Formats: sequence, structure tokens, C-alpha cells
Amino acid sequence: MQGDDAELTAAVLAAQGGDEVAFRIVYRTVHPRLLGYVRTLVSDADAEDVTSEAWLQIARDIGRFSGDADRFRGWAARIARNRALDHLRSRGRRPVIGGDESDLAVLPAGADTADEALEALGTGRTMALISRLPQDQAEAVVLRVVVGLDAQSAAQVLGKRAGAVRTAAHRGLRKLAQLLEESAEDLPDAGEPPPGPNASPTTRGVTHKATRTLRET
Repeated sequence: MQGDDAELTAAVLAAQGGDEVAFRIVYRTVHPRLLGYVRTLVSDADAEDVTSEAWLQIARDIGRFSGDADRFRGWAARIARNRALDHLRSRGRRPVIGGDESDLAVLPAGADTADEALEALGTGRTMALISRLPQDQAEAVVLRVVVGLDAQSAAQVLGKRAGAVRTAAHRGLRKLAQLLEESAEDLPDAGEPPPGPNASPTTRGVTHKATRTLRET
């Protein structure tokens, strides 16, 4: 992850100097996760167009950006979120964005990577499951686990307190674990034990493994 961040930081700096190849590297690195985030805000049918509008602004304003890879991801996410909200307002719709301002008292120790959390959730079904979460939880989970922002950066994107984002992400991951067990019931596999309290450690461990990803350092 740190190596990838170093490469993204270098690519952003080169893109700011007009290097088109570097900008394509930035795009390929950030776009898939940015698109996933936009899909938590608008319909799948509109997500590509909204994300494209965000990239037009990113390309136009990248010269004014200052910071490393993590800050760039947060900056790009804020632009994408603003474009998504503009899109919804233009159609007379409002996203259901709630929030719980309470902080988590304790987060488990450890420092698994976001990639490991996504692997635990199953990459093929991750976004479909996330789309079934309440809006505040979906945004928090995607920004923290998918986009890879820390709680403070995600809070800046959402205009909330970091504690509220941690709480929403934690609750969203617990709900995702439940949804994962429910979806497993529809997958025929005679060799697997039934899901539930006595299910395999892989399913039971989704929340614990992904929640460790969200621990603040």
C-alpha cells in the first residue's frame, strides 16, 4: 500500500506538470474506487456520467492541488461527491444522508489492509452488498475501506465528525457481515456448513477483519 501511495503521489506531481501519461496513471489508479463511491450516491445508470464530470473538474483543477496520495484521494472524493449531489439536485432528488454523532468507545487492535477487507467481503459482491446499506453507512464504508481514506479525511469529504464516520463504518461493516451470510444461503455448495452463528470462521470474521482496517494509527 505504501509503495502504491508513493507511485500515486509521484504520478500526481508529474500530472500537475502536464504529463499526460502520468495523468492516465492517476486515472487508472483512482477511478475504479471513485466510481464505486459515486454509486453509493446515484443510480448505476448515472454513476459513469457523474464520475466523468468529476474527472473533468479534477483534470482542470489538478494544478491547484497540494498534497500526497491520501490527500489526493480525499480531494477527488469531495469533487465526486459534489458532482453527485449537484446531479441529484438538478433532478429534484435528495440523497438520504443521515449520521450518528456518537463515537466508538473501542476499536479492535491490528492493522489489516483495505485489500484484505475487500477480499474477506468477496470482491464480486462487495458493491452490490454495500448498496443495500443505509446511506450514511454506505458512504462511510466505501470512503474508508474502498477508497482507502482515514477517518479524518473521510469526515472532511462528508462534512461530519471523524467519530461519526468511524461509527457509521463500523455499523456498516457489521451489517455487511449479516448480508454476506444471507447471500451465502443462495449459493449452492454442499461442502459448506450452513451460515449463522455456527458458520465458518471466514464468514464470522468479516466484521472483525474489516473493522481492524479502520483502526486509527
